[in-house]
Amino acid sequence: MTDIRSLFVTRLYHAALSAHGPAIDPNEMEASCYSIAEDDEAGQQWSEDNGYPGYTSYASLTDLPYRFPIFKDLVTALDKHVAAFAEDLQFDLDGKTLKLEDLWINILPEGGIHTGHLHPHSVISGTTYVAMPDGASAIRFEDPRLSMMMAAPGRIKDARPEMRTFAYVAPKVGDVLLWESWLRHEVPMNMSEEDRISVSFNYSWG
Repeated sequence: MTDIRSLFVTRLYHAALSAHGPAIDPNEMEASCYSIAEDDEAGQQWSEDNGYPGYTSYASLTDLPYRFPIFKDLVTALDKHVAAFAEDLQFDLDGKTLKLEDLWINILPEGGIHTGHLHPHSVISGTTYVAMPDGASAIRFEDPRLSMMMAAPGRIKDARPEMRTFAYVAPKVGDVLLWESWLRHEVPMNMSEEDRISVSFNYSWG
């Protein structure tokens, strides 16, 4: 008898933000993101100095929930999504909870990309989507074993999704994606003439 099974599964959480917490108006969230970006000169400068296309508040602002009430509502919803994902992952949190570590805005214009990266020192990372115009790029996840595959041949074109080296996920406005922070990911080029807007975050433990 032959037994072939999957080991060490990588989980990806994909849900509507509205499934937990207060309702978030995407139009209000989009306006809030642009308002913050317009006033955040430090974030604009960091983006320019570091070759980040468009704008991110990643290195400049740490208090979004205190600036606009809608971000406080967002955190209330995210806390519940993250708790649900942590339960699915069967984490032993030793009576503690995962807590928001940081939260930031990303505005990616036409032609903008965000190269492959991971989020060290965090447990769960994720993104919720504010504006995804036609042609806006999906997020791409990379098989975490890639650097160790060495002499392995490539996969066939129609390989099962769980067997592929890269996974592309095209979220909609109002969706939230969560993954474990060690999972490498990137945003391919935005082919739309309009901005791709998202809010990303990290949760830590202890």
